[in-house]
Amino acid sequence: MSPFWVKTLQLLLSLSLLIVLHELGHFIPAKLFKTRVEKFFLFFDVKFALFKKKIGDTVYGIGWLPLGGYVKISGMIDESMDKEQMAKPPQPWEFRSKPTWQRLIIMLGGVTVNIIVGFFIYICILYGYGRSIITNNDLPLGFEVIETFEELGFKDGDQILKVNNEEFKNVTQINKYILLRDVSTIEVKHSSGNTETISIPEDIGMTLFKSGNTKPFIERLSPIIGSLKEDFPAKLAGIKEGDQIVSINNKNIKYWHEFTTEIKANNKDEISIVVSRNDQLETIKVTPGDDGIIGVYPEAESTHLNYTFVESISAGSRYGYNILRDYISQFKYVFTSEGATQIGGFAAIGNLFPGEWSWVQFWHTTALISIILAFMNILPIPALDGGHVMFLLYEMITGRKPNDKFMEYAQMVGFFILIALVLFANGNDIYRAIFDK
Repeated sequence: MSPFWVKTLQLLLSLSLLIVLHELGHFIPAKLFKTRVEKFFLFFDVKFALFKKKIGDTVYGIGWLPLGGYVKISGMIDESMDKEQMAKPPQPWEFRSKPTWQRLIIMLGGVTVNIIVGFFIYICILYGYGRSIITNNDLPLGFEVIETFEELGFKDGDQILKVNNEEFKNVTQINKYILLRDVSTIEVKHSSGNTETISIPEDIGMTLFKSGNTKPFIERLSPIIGSLKEDFPAKLAGIKEGDQIVSINNKNIKYWHEFTTEIKANNKDEISIVVSRNDQLETIKVTPGDDGIIGVYPEAESTHLNYTFVESISAGSRYGYNILRDYISQFKYVFTSEGATQIGGFAAIGNLFPGEWSWVQFWHTTALISIILAFMNILPIPALDGGHVMFLLYEMITGRKPNDKFMEYAQMVGFFILIALVLFANGNDIYRAIFDK
């Protein structure tokens, strides 16, 4: 099966699972508070549904438009815009008849479930599979640094010892920390053996982002082939595990990142790779595929961490919290001209999944999407859960409930905002698919 269909199937499975769980987050408290739920749908049933069955007061179904899902709760102004129902006197089983605190719990249910699901998946992954990190022992050649960081005092071959005076073990996470966390100092060990603590400018993240170079530290790995993908150009051309890259198109290669840079620069053109194999040099011609990939991985070491059940609860929750924090932090870049062009839609989400089926990677990505959905849904935009929560908090604070006509208009405005965002995000995907080649 092609990587496209593998990613598509993973995306549909992941979203289906998360949508159902999210809507259960609304459904269960609604039922507990004796609020009638008229519909429970996976995907949207515009005009018709692929499947539906009524059980009790609720119609359960699957729509044909895979843009989300919904529960239709009686007496609530939502995307159904059921004005006829709202024009009738309130009934005891309706959402609008329930106390504010109950309505708030119902609206927060979906987001809460998404957060719990994300954290729970990370806990299970760490308990079942552990986690691999890259330490200084795994990266003996250190990092190569860009010119901007050389000016700060960093040098090629540096190893990261501490960040903000705290020991920093997973050293390849340094670029993410600089972009998304408040990094004020980095202690390094130079290749000379001397250590130095270097101060980091407060706006360094934005400076890097606007320059387009978001990897100030580049891992130095030996250019040795660690593994190859089956049926990809490199293996088909005759490259083998253990081969050391000597040159590419007559350009000498010292580190793995130099090799990958040259591959990207040549894109789909035939390239000449000289490798050292059994102390002999061989020249191999390779033509990258349509995606510019030849299917090789470096020989790299890592440190594997295992967790007991109790340890996994703490470590998994902390991991999920950091994912959420970093996702929120990156929004400061979204509101820049450079960041707006990087917003992605369904294609971007689908590309989070690997092109080959891996349950560990599937669950990792599903946990990430669950946390993203939680944050996006709690944004104070009418038509999202966060919009309803915003108006309910206003009601709790002021003691006044916004009138139905205002809520109808707010819902319409929120709906158009969401449609605009969906079109913009997926438009970016289409643009990148056409022009980023």
